[in-house]
Amino acid sequence: MTTVFYARVSTADQTTAHQVKQAEAAGFSIDCVIADEGVSGVSVPLKERPEGKRLFDKLRDGDTLVVRWVDRLGRNYDDVKKTIEHFMAMGVTIKTVINGMTFDAKPRDPMLKAVRDALLSFMAALGEAQAEASAQARKAGIEHAKATAPHKYLGRKPSYTQDQLDLIVELLAADVGVREIARRLNLTPSLVSRVKNDPLAAQSKLDRWAGKSRKYA
Repeated sequence: MTTVFYARVSTADQTTAHQVKQAEAAGFSIDCVIADEGVSGVSVPLKERPEGKRLFDKLRDGDTLVVRWVDRLGRNYDDVKKTIEHFMAMGVTIKTVINGMTFDAKPRDPMLKAVRDALLSFMAALGEAQAEASAQARKAGIEHAKATAPHKYLGRKPSYTQDQLDLIVELLAADVGVREIARRLNLTPSLVSRVKNDPLAAQSKLDRWAGKSRKYA
């Protein structure tokens, strides 16, 4: 029988090594570590993750799958529930590091099975609810930041002025070459090319920083 630890790391402040240390500190003896890094638990089901899909071939009857919490397997209620039920049907017991929860693949009696299944449903639903709450909190935070510090969402400040943009447009209309315009205005040819390809976008970028309406339509 093998104990497999699965980690899903979705942000830079999380590490697989840290999750493994937590598991070992909780008393788990890990035989194998499988991890997905930079993968969302909300949008990518376990079966579609580069490493997560290996679990379906790796695990065998009598094995134990250890995860930090059920949300490592997914943040969608139906997906998490079906995944855990699939593993338990294979004879795999799932254990969590947080709170030391156990989903026994072979409970001793029907009552224990009922408790297990009810707990599984609750935890899967909680994982999805937490993911939704986090998404809403992020959205609210962004909206608040846009209202209180809009400059943070304007993108990089333009490297050209309104006068320079007007001159670029005028010179382009007069069939002056891109490199010549760049030389005259002390700008990069790539910038002049971007203006040539989309003067409206160049004006819009200036407008966002100046809080004005678009000029070139």
